[in-house]
Amino acid sequence: MVIDQAVRKPITGISSMATRQVLAELAVTYERLSGQPVVIESVGGVDATRRVLDGEAFDIVVLAADALDRLAAAGRVDPTSRVAFARSGIGVAITAGQPRPDVQTEAALRDSILSARSVGYSTGPSGRYLTQLFQRWGIADIIAARTVQAPPGVPVGDLVARGDVALGFQQLSELIHLPGIDVVGVLPPEIQLDTVFSAAITCSSGEPDAAKALLRFMVASESEAMKLRHGVMPA
Repeated sequence: MVIDQAVRKPITGISSMATRQVLAELAVTYERLSGQPVVIESVGGVDATRRVLDGEAFDIVVLAADALDRLAAAGRVDPTSRVAFARSGIGVAITAGQPRPDVQTEAALRDSILSARSVGYSTGPSGRYLTQLFQRWGIADIIAARTVQAPPGVPVGDLVARGDVALGFQQLSELIHLPGIDVVGVLPPEIQLDTVFSAAITCSSGEPDAAKALLRFMVASESEAMKLRHGVMPA
């Protein structure tokens, strides 16, 4: 896909960590094809949402769909520009070289969690879902003293790699390329949660036309291979 676009000042964006790696490759590829620089900052989703709500200036925002709902309701993004960018399931990781737990079925995963020395999860959509799952299984109180929630913007995989957490859960896209860990699988299909990440143009964007062209590229078929390489699926 060759894009005929005049070179302008960089399109700026902010995203959660779940899409950091794929957006980095997309930005480099888009600049090579179009000559349009793109600078996207990736931070914890909670922090990204807060910064946009506080009025920090960006051209685009890429976040979980529910976070974009909040930004649209607050008048910070243009809802008519919104596109579904990618979706990602929850992966399971252990410290590299450690025995691999059974995560193939719901029952096996529950048993592996109960026997784990410690369990880590994020402040994002996957972490919220895991806490609900623990409650539904009736094990939340049993494992409470052994659960670790990573601070916003800190990958759960980093805690796993250091040995601070024995069994870590986060979006597969945030685990897939981290050193020091082994991804042992994803949640079983019967309990998997796919989070949809969407993108939108901010109401304060100074380059709305350039931002719209970037969003078109982000959801074009040419971007699908990049998404798959980084553990996300086309939305």
